[in-house]
Amino acid sequence: MALFTRRTLMTGAAALSLAGPALAQSRADRRKVAPILTTADAVDSRSYARPRDARVTHVDLDLEADFARKVIGGKATLDILARDGVDEVVLDALDLKIASVTDARGRPLQWILGEKDGDKGSPLKIRLGGAKRLVITYEASPGATALQWLAPELTAGKVKPFLYSQGQAILNRSWFPTQDSPGVRQTWSARLVVPADLVAVMSAERLTPKGEPAGPGKRAWRFRMPHPVPTYLVALGVGDLAFQPLGARTGVYTEPAMMAKAAYELADTEKMVEAAERLYGPYRWGRYDVLVLPPAFPYGGMENATLTFLTPTFITGDRANVSLVAHELAHSWSGNLVTNATWPDVWLNEGFTSYVENRIMEAIYGRERAVMEADLAWDGLQSDIRELGGPADPRTRLYGEPGGQIDYFKGETFLRTLETLLGRDCWDGYLRGYFDRHAFQPQTTAGFLADLRREVVKGDAALEAKLKLDEWAYGPGLPANAVHNASARLAEVDRSVKAFTEGRPAASLPAKGWTTQEWQRFLNNLPRQLQAAQLADLDRTFQLNASANGYVRSAWLELAIANRWEPALPSLRAFLTSVGRGLFVNPLYTGLTRQGDWGKALARQYFAEAKGGYHPSLSDGIARRLASAG
Repeated sequence: MALFTRRTLMTGAAALSLAGPALAQSRADRRKVAPILTTADAVDSRSYARPRDARVTHVDLDLEADFARKVIGGKATLDILARDGVDEVVLDALDLKIASVTDARGRPLQWILGEKDGDKGSPLKIRLGGAKRLVITYEASPGATALQWLAPELTAGKVKPFLYSQGQAILNRSWFPTQDSPGVRQTWSARLVVPADLVAVMSAERLTPKGEPAGPGKRAWRFRMPHPVPTYLVALGVGDLAFQPLGARTGVYTEPAMMAKAAYELADTEKMVEAAERLYGPYRWGRYDVLVLPPAFPYGGMENATLTFLTPTFITGDRANVSLVAHELAHSWSGNLVTNATWPDVWLNEGFTSYVENRIMEAIYGRERAVMEADLAWDGLQSDIRELGGPADPRTRLYGEPGGQIDYFKGETFLRTLETLLGRDCWDGYLRGYFDRHAFQPQTTAGFLADLRREVVKGDAALEAKLKLDEWAYGPGLPANAVHNASARLAEVDRSVKAFTEGRPAASLPAKGWTTQEWQRFLNNLPRQLQAAQLADLDRTFQLNASANGYVRSAWLELAIANRWEPALPSLRAFLTSVGRGLFVNPLYTGLTRQGDWGKALARQYFAEAKGGYHPSLSDGIARRLASAG
């Protein structure tokens, strides 16, 4: 990824100039082709593709998932749009075994797979010879980093295996070849063959609701995505899946054993879609369904178009954590509809989405709930800035390679500041227009700022100075105009923190009825060093070691680790070996490594037991952290 550098801002049409007539396409073979940005700041250093010369406009996959060998393979047919005089297209491939490359008529084409460069993979260079459609026969490796093959014992039902993909940011190149860059949007279709007793879903319109025979013991499922999307949004899930509607255009897929709890937690999903539409315009993807995965899923959620993937850890029986659903739904506008052109612009995806999430939560659950969650995001931002070395550290910038969750928290705070300074009506009108103007297109930080200046600032020097746009986008730390929405309910929790720290017993605290958010504030704000008797009092009173709420339990375990409180170790071991969500487990391993030999030994022991149930991307990251810890 590129180093942190301040880009020269481009304004007006120059900032959004698109590849045009030089990439002509015949009427007979015309598909919906998304524009690409041609500005200097839109070059993706994490892809080998050269989309300004030749780019993929459509991918058709015809694949089979082999659960015995843990591989997926078949054919990928790619439509190519090439500039006049260009005879080569460059694709991204990560550990793919290429068998052949032909044109649509079966004529062999020359190709070469270059050397591998870490998780960037290898360039797959193909001579076109005039071809506009390529057929690549290939197989992914058993260790494809986007795929996790789960044994039955790692599922809810404990009977059938499970397969799912996680493509963001650049992992999808490990299971199909294409130009794996967020700025190169592509339509796609697929036929996926799986064992007959399993159900396949993908992040697209489902053309075969019950599948179709595909040979002895097999069924095929067909899908179509007519809108151009960034490649990382192509996703699959295969397992013992049931479906239950949640509304006219919403529903949930999950294992039968999880369905009742999942459907209860997701009851407000249709209302969320309606609320988001009232705020920011029509939902343009048809259906909005969710897939609740086994606990190994490494993220809270993944906004795969039409089919959000969710961790089961958000299910706590009280709908206290459905902001996760609001977040992934919000991506249907920010991220999926208007996409960061490169990964240094990822705050345009996550920061915008965190802001829209909070607005959806306010519309459904009220201002108090939204302010409480915004206040916790502010806490997270302050914590990240401290952890990254302070406000001068370049990793606290939005554009570039932000550390922690800066792209989420600082991006959300930036947009909340704009809302406050411009007024909600002005800001909402702008944001709705922004999504309309740039629908199904990539965007850069410079492009967003140019658009905001053109549509809102309009040369007003006083307003420009008031907003501090460049300081927010390119500067470290927090500008002086940052808006913090403080929650009165969380302020009450802070008083409980003070009281407990000063010696009041846990039983005297007004904790009955506390929400997840209030528990997070309490546990995260307690001093990192407490007496063993105080920790025992908290656990005895509130049964924190046994909490079924992952947000509460992980915060509690972080505190226990910081104090080397060994009565929490059985709970810690059970948690780390049953949950694969990075938000929960990463801080626990980090906390253990900070506790010297005591903690490092435990981290290695628990990781050895747990890593088989972690997604490859999570497992690899933890392994590197433990190795560097010594």
